[in-house]
Amino acid sequence: ILPSKMLALTSLSPRPARPSPSPATPPHRRPPPPCGRIRPTSAVSTAASDGGGAADDYHSTIRSLNSHGRRHVPRKSLGQNYMLNARVNEELVAAAGVEEGDVVLEIGPGTGSLTAALLAAGATVVAVEKDKHMATLVRDRFGSTEQLKVIEEDITKFHVHSHFLPILEEKSRGTKKYAKVVSNLPFNVSTEVVKQILPMGDVFSVMVLMLQDEAALRLANASIQTPEYRPINVFVNFYSEPEYKFKVERANFFPQPTVDGGVIRFKIKDAGEYPPVSSNKSFFSMVNSAFNGKRKMLRKSLQHLYSSADIEAALTNIGLPPTARPSELMMDDFVRLHNYLGNV
Repeated sequence: ILPSKMLALTSLSPRPARPSPSPATPPHRRPPPPCGRIRPTSAVSTAASDGGGAADDYHSTIRSLNSHGRRHVPRKSLGQNYMLNARVNEELVAAAGVEEGDVVLEIGPGTGSLTAALLAAGATVVAVEKDKHMATLVRDRFGSTEQLKVIEEDITKFHVHSHFLPILEEKSRGTKKYAKVVSNLPFNVSTEVVKQILPMGDVFSVMVLMLQDEAALRLANASIQTPEYRPINVFVNFYSEPEYKFKVERANFFPQPTVDGGVIRFKIKDAGEYPPVSSNKSFFSMVNSAFNGKRKMLRKSLQHLYSSADIEAALTNIGLPPTARPSELMMDDFVRLHNYLGNV
């Protein structure tokens, strides 16, 4: 994401209007309305309140950025755009169904506005923050609490299992317990995070992310035979059931980006729910190879793996023309093609 020119923090006063998220209508499919909201049971000590008593993320965000007598300028290189609207955070929490006793991974907590909503819902939060200053800010904002653990690390290098399995085992009380992921994600790491987390069905059951709206729509709704259909869509549907939730207008962020945000929910599959393939690694190797020549027929793009005659026979066997291209195959078609060729 390329945010628009950053404004000086002092230029944010007086407080602007607080737009609410508006539902989006992707082509050919209207998403369901936003989930119900979870209202915080109490405001965090550092959050201001407006006339209605609701958590005020505008003022708490600005106060956090200006804490300790220094101004923190959001870093474009880290994709830092902070949420100003408390209702958006509440709807993120509601979309994930976060409740008392849940364990939640939050990626890039920033000023802690979403962290506050997660804690108010009764969750234990593991917040992973790459920016040293922001990690310190979140620790200072919430003080000492067993409900929050802030880890200063790059999420793409974070060892999820070593941190989460002991916590989940402690809270399981004899039954299998899964964690959740809820994050207003830095847009520049969205694909990496999706690829990292979705195969972890042994740890997570649900992931709710704020992404660039176009990316959220593309991951949830991309159809075959469209330019948006890519290997990542096969990957997402292999490991999860994606659902576009709602659109968040760009005016809800500081600094204001040049695009709107969109919230997507992934119901993460357990290993027993994956499509039946002999090897996940070889399956995705075939899918990626197929899309390397997206406009080529599969009998050409996969000929370094199998003979053209075997590919044509496999396509015919699964009910597709021998001239089929990768953009014409749904995930189930790729699974059947892989399994047939694996037996050749």
